[in-house]
Amino acid sequence: MQFSKFGEKFNRYSGITRLMDDLNDGLRTPGAIMLGGGNPAAIPEMLDYFSQTSSEMLANGELVAAMANYDGPQGKDAFIKSLAKLLRQTYGWDISEKNISLSNGSQSGFFYLFNLFAGKQPDNSHKKILLPLAPEYIGYGDAGIDDDIFISYHPEIELLDNGLFKYHVDFEQLTVDESVAAICASRPTNPTGNVLTDEEIHKLDQLARANNIPLIIDNAYGFPFPNIIFEEITPFWNENTILCMSLSKLGLPGVRCGIVIANEETTQALTNMNGIIGLAPGSIGPSIANHMIEKGDLLHLSSNVIKPFYAQKSQRAIELLQQAITDTRFRIHKPEGAIFLWLWFDELPITTMELYNRLKARGVLIVPGEYFFIGQDDEWTHAHQCLRMNYVQNDDDMKKGIQIIAEEVKKAYQGA
Repeated sequence: MQFSKFGEKFNRYSGITRLMDDLNDGLRTPGAIMLGGGNPAAIPEMLDYFSQTSSEMLANGELVAAMANYDGPQGKDAFIKSLAKLLRQTYGWDISEKNISLSNGSQSGFFYLFNLFAGKQPDNSHKKILLPLAPEYIGYGDAGIDDDIFISYHPEIELLDNGLFKYHVDFEQLTVDESVAAICASRPTNPTGNVLTDEEIHKLDQLARANNIPLIIDNAYGFPFPNIIFEEITPFWNENTILCMSLSKLGLPGVRCGIVIANEETTQALTNMNGIIGLAPGSIGPSIANHMIEKGDLLHLSSNVIKPFYAQKSQRAIELLQQAITDTRFRIHKPEGAIFLWLWFDELPITTMELYNRLKARGVLIVPGEYFFIGQDDEWTHAHQCLRMNYVQNDDDMKKGIQIIAEEVKKAYQGA
């Protein structure tokens, strides 16, 4: 069977495919310790809330209506209007329903956006998405129809007290020229938990405007919802910003609902792509989210249930890691948001890909750091010394998994 060029590219076994396969296999494997994938925590209060909400929507007919009817290609109109009103009234953003489109998960939304701007241009030039620093989200890596659509830069590394460190954008090295179609950064960052400061965001916005390109901010874990962000930041959006959000980390990954807030021209383009590729986005997630907005629950639950749950879990995971791994070459990226910890084993004599395989053989699933350094051609040693760990599991599983990580890391250092 002969696949097309498109087919050959997307038939590759990619990092994001491996991650999702591990997630699926782990869920089916008794005893597997899931410290890898991005499934959100089963927060009891949120599960109870979704159960109650679903019952209410079933009783009043909303749930059946969402399942039995198509929405338009832009997405559920009632939710888009209520979200625009919420953001306009709460943060003063100059937006309407013409600035919001939905997608079947934010992964689909980024596929649309990256290929809307980057790759082969009408004049036959080739443009790229600039990632201001890597490591960045694993799911970006293979999202281009054309190859080689990313360029990124090493971060500055700030060593902090208590075995922590933090990445910063290295603006001295950052170059934006005619080959750059858009700037994209996640905030907070998956995999590291890094939160770009307000100053960094404003500098990136200025660079984007100066070069007449959009600034794309991946806000899947960010403010105002699900608000898994532990730093004080200022909400940011303007007509040159494309802000991407999601319902997944509210606790609804299965409804596959991504949200893109952009200027009207971009919104219309995404709407057209939705119609061609998928007819319309799914309806159940937007219906639930609209219900949450109407009841005044969306921002309240994000700030008062979801955020403190993850803040406590991240600190507990750090405590367990630092108790188990006492080697001074081990550092953790300062947890500023998202649902992962980024672990750095300086001078590790094996790659974290090899460490991943050793841990998987013992039933512990993590994600090796190599996959996250997207858009870089050089061989940076640091990229082979890091791994991403999900910290949302129960305390017993985290203890067991971390102990196995500690044992394998110790073996690796001793075997040098």
